[in-house]
Amino acid sequence: MQRKPTLLEAFIPIVAMLLLLAIGYGVYGFSPEPLLIIASIFAGFIALRVGVKWDEMMLGIREKLDMAMPAILVLISIGILIGTWMISGTIPLMIYYGLELINPRFIVLIAFVVSAIISIVTGTSWGSAGTVGVALMGIAVGLGASLPATAGAIVAGAYFGDKLSPLSDTTNLAPIAAGSELYEHIKHMLYTTIPAAIISMIIYTIVGFNLPAEAVSTPEETNAMLQTLAGMFDWNLLLLLPPVIVLYGSITKKPTLPTIIFSSIIAGILAKFYQGFSLTDIFASAVTGFDVAMVNKPGFDAEGVISEVTRLVNQGGMQSMTSVILIAFSAFAFAGIITKSGALDVIMAALLRIVKRTGDLILSTVVSCITMALVTGNSYLSIIVPGELFKNTYQKKKLHAKNLSRTLEDSGTVVVPIIPWSSAGVYMAGVLGVSTISYAPWAILCYLGFIFAIILGYTGIGIEKVSEISQEDKDRDIV
Repeated sequence: MQRKPTLLEAFIPIVAMLLLLAIGYGVYGFSPEPLLIIASIFAGFIALRVGVKWDEMMLGIREKLDMAMPAILVLISIGILIGTWMISGTIPLMIYYGLELINPRFIVLIAFVVSAIISIVTGTSWGSAGTVGVALMGIAVGLGASLPATAGAIVAGAYFGDKLSPLSDTTNLAPIAAGSELYEHIKHMLYTTIPAAIISMIIYTIVGFNLPAEAVSTPEETNAMLQTLAGMFDWNLLLLLPPVIVLYGSITKKPTLPTIIFSSIIAGILAKFYQGFSLTDIFASAVTGFDVAMVNKPGFDAEGVISEVTRLVNQGGMQSMTSVILIAFSAFAFAGIITKSGALDVIMAALLRIVKRTGDLILSTVVSCITMALVTGNSYLSIIVPGELFKNTYQKKKLHAKNLSRTLEDSGTVVVPIIPWSSAGVYMAGVLGVSTISYAPWAILCYLGFIFAIILGYTGIGIEKVSEISQEDKDRDIV
């Protein structure tokens, strides 16, 4: 007969998981998926100890996966979307004209804005920083501007776009973990993200006043990127049709999955009849991602493409979502077992005795996410694990799930790149040529987000209760 775990038994799987990730992933760089499976084994032993049978554990895992499956399907479809938008020329068109609009006078402000635009379009902060970010750093060098400030603005802008883009893996993962819906999650994040972005841009503008007013020539890297993109694709306003479809679907609250698939089909048609790609290449781009080798235009040499362009356009496809889905599956296995064992109920009951106000709950979530980010250096885990821990508590407090999903991103996704030992911190420092410690103070949005989250929690501004949700919203199918 099953009994309730003691508080010690309830915490053992959580502590085991944190230690495994801190040592295995943080110190030795092991893949997080096997570590989460080992943590699930610890959770399984505790579950057996309190009387949970194997079939019940499997049921708990299946229940978690069943709940996440619609959003996981959306994640996979986004891989298709990025691949087809790339081969149609939609994403390259936006990048091309984004680069041409750069005004070197206010390089720090522009670094933030351009990185944000590219990241929103592509859904990847790493791709934005590793491509236009490199070009922007070249401009900063030529101007004699502050390299830490420029790098920090690039990182902040890249994660601003990543945080709000419906194409981003973490933006899709947060509502999966919290139990909210993608577009309502994005809309709810505006309460914290827009004020953080405005303050960031004000500071970056002030910094820009100290830069030389004379225009400078565009760096060679940027010119090369523009010429290469123009040589790969033909530009036309029709290429904006796929994102217009997604934007229309977002505004009118159409089901996410059909909207994404329809946009991908239109992009595929443009790739075939306007860009001249074969059906084989279009389907390959949808599955494995776009590759410059697919371009077969007269006079274009795919082997001569500079690495900056290759890193930018060689992406997308269903397979690109494999890593985040595997981590989600492994984390949900752990979550399913500890849920069936009653461990989460015991932990949350203890937490509820301490948490009295909404602000206390938001603060607890923020601390949990930042702790997970510091321990693991992984944005996926800093979203999934706290999301599972706090989901039921938000429900008991009659708080809409999008309050949780917003806080997960404010204190999980955007905090990771300012942690020096995280994979994001190492990557950003490497591609931008500035240490994480140096650029972190200038990545203003990365820490203003969770500060605003805490402020809103205690003031009640932008906090939505379940009772305030209309029946239409309750019945809406997220897929």
